[in-house]
Amino acid sequence: MINDINQNMNNERSNENLLVALIDGHCHMCQTITRFLVKHDHKGKFRFAALQSTAGKQLLAQGSLKDKTFDSFVLYDNGKYWIKSSAALRVAQRLGGWWALLYVFIIVPPPIRNIVYDWVARNRYRWFGKSDVCLMPTKAVMARFLDGGVGIAESFE
Repeated sequence: MINDINQNMNNERSNENLLVALIDGHCHMCQTITRFLVKHDHKGKFRFAALQSTAGKQLLAQGSLKDKTFDSFVLYDNGKYWIKSSAALRVAQRLGGWWALLYVFIIVPPPIRNIVYDWVARNRYRWFGKSDVCLMPTKAVMARFLDGGVGIAESFE
């Protein structure tokens, strides 16, 4: 099945670097970030998948990342995996425009950056809410999800 996802991704973005944002499908903040990226990603660089979805789990397995990653934002960037603040800063860089200026924070060592990241991650459900299922995205957002990237697959064993 990983080969199916890789083939799907290759077909979609054969001439460009593939960027897949793996988000927590239960988190309202993550869903808002997805809508934000769709709105501001004028070149359509980013694709999406819920961490809990079939496609998300396959990409995590391919990158040797485990279910603990559900507490993290993951960026798959043309074969490389970035997590936590490194992923967020690379997304800002790839988004371009004024957002790319945020990438200057990459000079801060990851353990320090991730203190803030982890604090937000721990509190995101309390601040923004949580749902038991991945909310159905709009058609514009749905078009940017990988096949098998929406919905909740069985949990890691």
